[in-house]
Amino acid sequence: MPGLARAQADNAVNSQATERGQGDGQEIVVTGIRASLERAIAIKREAPGIVDAISAEDIGKFPDTNLAESLQRIPGVSINRTNGEGSQVTVRGFGPTYNMVTLNGRQLATSTVSVVGGDQNADGAQGTSRSFDFSNLATEGVRTLEVYKTGRAAVPSGGIGATINIVSRRPLDERKSGLDGSIGAKAVYDTSVNDCLDCGSKVTPEFSGVLSWSDPDQRFGVMLFGSYQKRNYTSIAATSNDWNIVTYDTFLTGGFARSGGACPTSTPGPNCTVVNNAPSNPNQLVAIPNDSRYHYAEGTRERINGQAVVQFRPTDALTITADALYAQNKQRETRSDLSNWFSRPFDVVTFDGNPTVATATYLHETINGQKDEGFEAQSRAQKGKLEDYGLNLEWELASNFSLKLDGHISTSSSTPDNANGNSSTLVGMGANVVAAHSVDYSGGIPRQDITLGASGPLDVNDVGSQVGRTFRSTQRQRVKELRADLGWDLGGESRFDFGGNYRTTDMRQTFVSTQQTLGDWGITNPGDVQALAPGALRAFCLECKFHKFDPGGDPESQLAFRGVASDLYAILSPYYANRGNAVGVTGRQDNQIKEDIWAVYGQLTWKGELGGAPARLVAGIRYEHTKSHTTSLEAIPAGIAWVSDNDFTVSISNQTQFVSDGGSYSNLLPQVDFQVEFAKNLIGRLSYSKTIARPNYNNLYTSTTVGGPPRPTFNGGIPGATTGNARLRALESDNFDASLEWYFKPDSYVSVAFFDKRVRNFIGNGQFNSTLFGLRDPSSGAAGSRSGAARTALGGLGADTSDGNLFVMSALIQATGSVAAATAQFAAHYNATTRQLDDDYLKLINNTYDLNGIASDPLYQFQVTQPINNKDAEIYGVELAGQYFFGRTGIGIAAAYTLVRGDVGFNLGASPAEDQFALLGLSDTISGTLIYEKHGISARLAYNWRDRFLSGINRQGSRNPEFTAPFGQLDASISYEITPQIAITLEGINLTETAVRTYARDKKELWYAQELDRRFLLGARFKF
Repeated sequence: MPGLARAQADNAVNSQATERGQGDGQEIVVTGIRASLERAIAIKREAPGIVDAISAEDIGKFPDTNLAESLQRIPGVSINRTNGEGSQVTVRGFGPTYNMVTLNGRQLATSTVSVVGGDQNADGAQGTSRSFDFSNLATEGVRTLEVYKTGRAAVPSGGIGATINIVSRRPLDERKSGLDGSIGAKAVYDTSVNDCLDCGSKVTPEFSGVLSWSDPDQRFGVMLFGSYQKRNYTSIAATSNDWNIVTYDTFLTGGFARSGGACPTSTPGPNCTVVNNAPSNPNQLVAIPNDSRYHYAEGTRERINGQAVVQFRPTDALTITADALYAQNKQRETRSDLSNWFSRPFDVVTFDGNPTVATATYLHETINGQKDEGFEAQSRAQKGKLEDYGLNLEWELASNFSLKLDGHISTSSSTPDNANGNSSTLVGMGANVVAAHSVDYSGGIPRQDITLGASGPLDVNDVGSQVGRTFRSTQRQRVKELRADLGWDLGGESRFDFGGNYRTTDMRQTFVSTQQTLGDWGITNPGDVQALAPGALRAFCLECKFHKFDPGGDPESQLAFRGVASDLYAILSPYYANRGNAVGVTGRQDNQIKEDIWAVYGQLTWKGELGGAPARLVAGIRYEHTKSHTTSLEAIPAGIAWVSDNDFTVSISNQTQFVSDGGSYSNLLPQVDFQVEFAKNLIGRLSYSKTIARPNYNNLYTSTTVGGPPRPTFNGGIPGATTGNARLRALESDNFDASLEWYFKPDSYVSVAFFDKRVRNFIGNGQFNSTLFGLRDPSSGAAGSRSGAARTALGGLGADTSDGNLFVMSALIQATGSVAAATAQFAAHYNATTRQLDDDYLKLINNTYDLNGIASDPLYQFQVTQPINNKDAEIYGVELAGQYFFGRTGIGIAAAYTLVRGDVGFNLGASPAEDQFALLGLSDTISGTLIYEKHGISARLAYNWRDRFLSGINRQGSRNPEFTAPFGQLDASISYEITPQIAITLEGINLTETAVRTYARDKKELWYAQELDRRFLLGARFKF
């Protein structure tokens, strides 16, 4: 077995039952949960360094339904969830991209495009990371999960947090020859489907089977595994598109408040806004949301897994193994929105008084006319596929010398899978019916209240199309790996191991986004959806889908419309294309990264005594050389059009160019593990290692991508651009570990471990301002430009230069060719008393005109962000763990607590114009499990809790953080053995129905809040 071969030999506890000798010569065989825990303890005890493990309870039976859910029970490991299922892991504060995942010691290919299950930003998700999604693999085909928290010279590099090794089953590892295996079936009931509209069967199947055979002499063996799993679910969530972080002075003068600023009384006026709890400092930062929105989704996840292993042992000294793995994971969901975008200015705003960033907790606006309520439909689907084919030879060349050769090819892909061939298809729809709009952000989710205008009540004939968008995202990776490991037994349980490794990885990522104007943002053709696709929209109460969060119960917000975006797009897109509204490409990426990694290592193991105490020292060194080359296809933008008051659209030309660059680096990675048994079963360990993690793929891209500003540049909008850096170096970490472990019974222990990781070359962002591609800015307000003339004309009318006013006047100047004519038209629709432009006229101009940059406009000044190795950080913490069984009662407990701290956090009060560097994923975790196993009954009650953690940084225009709120989940399972071969099981997941919630600089600044429901699985398993 390659890579982790020496460690796995040390950890060899492979039998399906644990045997204990008794004083009377009898043998007690322990099986099930207790045996699983004993094997995990044996691995932890016997391994050099800090290692934790989870072992299968029996053939085809793992402790949890999901590998990530199992891993979270290990100290220091926490997980990310998608639609309530564990997917990716964080170890000791290092997120998924900083952990190496191997299968039997081989690096697994990985590709992740997380479209399904995310917030509104997930539609444009891209495959940029090295993280592994554990939800792709079924648990029934796994023997053991091993988490190596300290570096090892023989282990491939890439994991600063940990190396997680998945150990699969092999037929010649079984305790006995002949045929054995298991067949299992489960019925899955996700309670979220109770009130679904069209989500298919409420109960879905899971099937799995493991078959292992070896001849009587155990010279030849075959193992086959297969599984099929399906889950239907619904999801109800609330989101906010963005939070604008501005100074209070900008709030008063930048279009958020009425032109006269804050009202002197508590009564709103035509020229002023009531501001409650107003900051006294004009430079105080305040947070203002863009909108309020609710999402309802119905989805499905379908997973297929297969494994095959053939082993041949012609002599006792030689074993040849060929193996194959196949996994496919298809996810799809149909989403519906109910959204209300703030038109601004506001009548009333209430701030919470936070001295760092004062958050608007209540906002109210009255529309001069009517604005639209949105009902966007989204069809999301992505298919993941993983394959691995390998050949392994283990040869005892002499009684004290061994050779292991291993090679494999691993491929992974994540590709679009919806009906249009896209990752996500979106059809924007709305109805111009809202006369007033308020939102209260003081609760768990926004509570909105709308007032319908004179055109109410709302019905399907009011709904019109706006824009159609598509996103097509792929990621593919291929890993080819060859290695040789040699071991020389020096006697007395000491040995010397050495070897070499070559890995080559090829990753390709593509992304194409499009946008097409349908009925336009202002809904110029209400009723077109019903006319062109009769019956395609279904009226329903989206707000009523909330059961735990409170959306407010506004009766006029009870009606929403649901359609399948992929079906609607197939009808509406060609119709509007025939009317001259072409599909425009708004983004195109094609990036390829090739890495070649050469490594050699040597490792010495000494076992002996120090002062009469058993001791072991493992010291090694690994040398690695990495060569990386990136080729990116750069799409040349044709322009960035100003298409409405605060909307800008990037258009991509037909011109492209290849941009290539690369780099190389070498790393010398020493490792020392020392342990001593101070007293019987009391073991102390000290470890030092240096480990590396390679940069995320998107940081290595060489193309430059531009984006439009979030509002006119004259009003403070800043256009952004990003470019990668193919010459980035690997992150390097000096790791110090110490632990004390007491194994006072075969199935019981307590331990404490301390860790300190000092990391160099973390990737931060360098920023500089630059013009790019000759793109010109139609919203600058510069003298001599259309927007400059518009600014002057608005001043002459006494009108403010809000986003809407500036756009309308600029568009009229372009349309009429005369500042005087434009001013006259504007004045005819402008109320000088209220200082407001007629809202219907604003919609008309927004829908009619686009402003492209021309020669009289200045060049856009982009804020260009480029990753650089410029950050150091320290992460440290402590892990407490223990397990105890109460005699022969069958009752046991297991618990773990991890404290993680770091020295670089997110500065909540920092300027929103600057990117920040901060450590992601750091959080304390607690897990506890109550166990009962006796008389054929096996039961577990498990609770896992993760504290708040920083899950994202520099999000959108104000470079906000994303925090994930504390999350605790209670799971339970019980099984009963009807006979030694037949057992029935019942499992309950998330029994407390804990919700997921993310937010920005304050808990009230919601990003995403999703209700999660209970799941139950009823199953039966036959073992033979």
